[in-house]
Amino acid sequence: MTKFEAEFLHSYVLDRRGGAVTIASTEVDCWTEDHGILWVHIDVNNKWSRRWLVETSGLDSSVVDALLAGETRPRSFSIGEGLLIVLRGLNTNPGADPEDMVSIRVWIERNRIISTRRRRLLSVLDLTASLDEGRGPTSPGSFVATLVGGLADRIGDFVESIEERVGVAEDGMTTESSASFRQTIAILRRQIASVRRFLGPQRDALDRLYRAPGTLFSGEEIHDIRDEADRITRYLEDLDLARERTIVIREEYLGQLAQEQNERMYVLSIVAAIFLPLTFVTGLLGMNVGGLPGLESPRGFLGSVVIMIISATALLAYFRWRKWL
Repeated sequence: MTKFEAEFLHSYVLDRRGGAVTIASTEVDCWTEDHGILWVHIDVNNKWSRRWLVETSGLDSSVVDALLAGETRPRSFSIGEGLLIVLRGLNTNPGADPEDMVSIRVWIERNRIISTRRRRLLSVLDLTASLDEGRGPTSPGSFVATLVGGLADRIGDFVESIEERVGVAEDGMTTESSASFRQTIAILRRQIASVRRFLGPQRDALDRLYRAPGTLFSGEEIHDIRDEADRITRYLEDLDLARERTIVIREEYLGQLAQEQNERMYVLSIVAAIFLPLTFVTGLLGMNVGGLPGLESPRGFLGSVVIMIISATALLAYFRWRKWL
């Protein structure tokens, strides 16, 4: 490592025909607009990359601060002749929770693209693969549309999996254990809330993006970005529906539990009512005082049993007549 040599995750020069040429980090500062569209992708955890952004990139300090920011909501806004875009994608890294969404920040100029990240995002790898195959973006506008499309594809897969899991939860409401079912619903609601938290601002950011003044995007690219914003809106609606379904499932499950508890309490109440006169008779005849009937008679016990059977039978008949049983 020299005294100052920047490190880039990806550094390409797009040929405007769908292909790109990889250039070394030492060649980035020698790039000119005549070479093509420069795209530099940076890991801001690397101190040399941060230093390149601050000292060599030539960006305004407010843009640099936004590209290096820790956590921020999706947004987009114009600064001079460029656009700053902050988007979120699903965290598909091994061992990570998908709903722990990863941010990517992109600075767009007419002939230069600078993007930064803190954690790996597979949609960026898909974009580099398309460039290597010669079918990648041909302009900064198509770069944004391709990136947003890749993010939306994985969000769509996640939303579809959420809907399937909600359906499985509905079917398993009567078969799963109480603890397992409650945990399943809690996880679903947490994941829905975590993803939905960023999809709303992301949709708004895309809306502002294709309405932004300037000539960075062609009419077709604006149409593509608008379509991606509509997709995000549909995913938001699907997540809202899934959230409502989890609420209904939870309420139905709690109602079912309450009904089962009421039935058990009802049975216990009937049993207690039947044994109430029996307990009264046994308690009355169990007093240690003189003058109890049947105390000296050999048929006293039999008489007591008959009285208790008649009392229980009469009470059962009364319950049936009132349709309580």
